[in-house]
Amino acid sequence: MEVMSPLVSTRIWAVPASPAAVKFLAFLVAISEPGGALPMRQREMAESFGKSQQSISLHLAALCDLNIVLRPPGDQREGNSYSLHPFAAKYESTKAMEDAFRQALTDIKEGRLPNLLLPAYKTAPPSPSEEKPKLHRVA
Repeated sequence: MEVMSPLVSTRIWAVPASPAAVKFLAFLVAISEPGGALPMRQREMAESFGKSQQSISLHLAALCDLNIVLRPPGDQREGNSYSLHPFAAKYESTKAMEDAFRQALTDIKEGRLPNLLLPAYKTAPPSPSEEKPKLHRVA
């Protein structure tokens, strides 16, 4: 039984990225290995997701900017290898997720892992184009 991070299962609406990038994030979670490793290269992602390689590259860049998707440091890259942040990955069990989260918190504190750059919304923010609600006093 796989367990998904709460970021993915309950907070995906709070990801400050385009709807297309959020949909692509759901795809990445689906194809990822437990722990967050992404087994596909960009070209393979484009073929499987049904979009151009340029589109995939833009989605990955947006998710990398938020640290949801991680790239190895420049000298450790093997082609286009990516992984999901431990807080966004799926796991084989609840215990494996808890252990990974504990390790991730330690790694963040010690500067070995970037923290997610996500807002702490409790409810979805209003869109800029939404009208203010028309309130009236009830007698």
